[in-house]
Amino acid sequence: MARSKSINQDDLRSHNLSVVLSTLLQANIPLSRAQLAKETGLTKATLSLLSDILLKNNVVVELPPVRESANGRPSTPLDIKPKYWVGLGMQINTDGYGCMAVDLGGNVVAEQWEDCTLEGSDPEAIFVLLDQMVRSLEGKLHRRHCHIAGSCLALPGLVTTGQRLLMAPNLGWKNIDITQFAVVQRLQASVSNEANLAAIAQIAGYATRNQPGERLLDSKDSFLYISTDIGVGGAFVRDGNVVKGDHGFGGELGHVSVDMNGPLCRCGRYGCLEMYAGWRELLKAADIDMNEYAGSRESVQRLLQLWEQSDDKAVAAIERAMAAIASVAASSINLLDVDTIVLGGFWSLFNDQIAQRMLTLIVPQVLAEEALNLRVVMCAQMQHPALQGAAVYGLRRLIDHPADYLQI
Repeated sequence: MARSKSINQDDLRSHNLSVVLSTLLQANIPLSRAQLAKETGLTKATLSLLSDILLKNNVVVELPPVRESANGRPSTPLDIKPKYWVGLGMQINTDGYGCMAVDLGGNVVAEQWEDCTLEGSDPEAIFVLLDQMVRSLEGKLHRRHCHIAGSCLALPGLVTTGQRLLMAPNLGWKNIDITQFAVVQRLQASVSNEANLAAIAQIAGYATRNQPGERLLDSKDSFLYISTDIGVGGAFVRDGNVVKGDHGFGGELGHVSVDMNGPLCRCGRYGCLEMYAGWRELLKAADIDMNEYAGSRESVQRLLQLWEQSDDKAVAAIERAMAAIASVAASSINLLDVDTIVLGGFWSLFNDQIAQRMLTLIVPQVLAEEALNLRVVMCAQMQHPALQGAAVYGLRRLIDHPADYLQI
């Protein structure tokens, strides 16, 4: 019986540590022990014990005491300690592969990325290269005395809960057991769809310190994330968490048909959103030769330049893409009852005019437009949001299961 009581107490302490950590991460400012007690509902005695654990394990630091009122005693704020606990993210995409470490403060501690075309590539060869890159980054982290809490791999396709890639049409990969690869085994890495992870990177306080002004979304906001690359991905976030569906395949907006008589998509359907809004199709419609540019980012920059110059073909291509996205977004709003759309991928390179234009296209198609305060926003500025989201997702393990990492 004594052993059972001890286990229950440990579980409760781990849960309380998770609550305190989440509260600190989601706060806009450092919080004192008294403020944490008020926010979490825990007693001051409990907060004193938990804060000592977090201090001892290099999760938080004490800041200089401040006086909250003229007559009150000074209090000591607690803040997240940077560059000690990190999450390690990895990504394989059509335009390259890379890895990144992000700490609890939201700082990118280390990052490596290799630009290359991976369509039709050999999975085994790419995973060997990724492993070599990750080992190099791990060496940097070790020398900086950083501790990896968890890792995650972002892939552009359907990933099962058993970490099998069913298909990644734009890579040409199909039915691959991701757990067979050495880097995934060694790091015990999670694997997820890149759009889901890019959406996680937009959630304030998910596993990193909420920095005021960096994001337009609060920690508990619900939104639909639309990410556009060669393909079009999507993710639905409800109350600060990605809703993946029963099997993990939710959010495949790129393969929603907007025209049943439209062009044939790689997935086998006709008129998919991807065939109108994917950057490759956009470049074709704008009559831009991709071979003239070093990579996808450079060619999209050219598209953006032509659009700003009011080039007829570029404007027509972008208008057609926005109309297709607006149709899918409005249908999603009608289906999911969400009022915020976040545009990611190459759309984040455009100015806010695109967001406003998209809103004017979406609103008339929403059944409950008069009852909803609809908005379209650009994603937070990140060069590789899915990669950053993968690192943040890996770091989330520390938040959810602190007892697995901390001496308590």
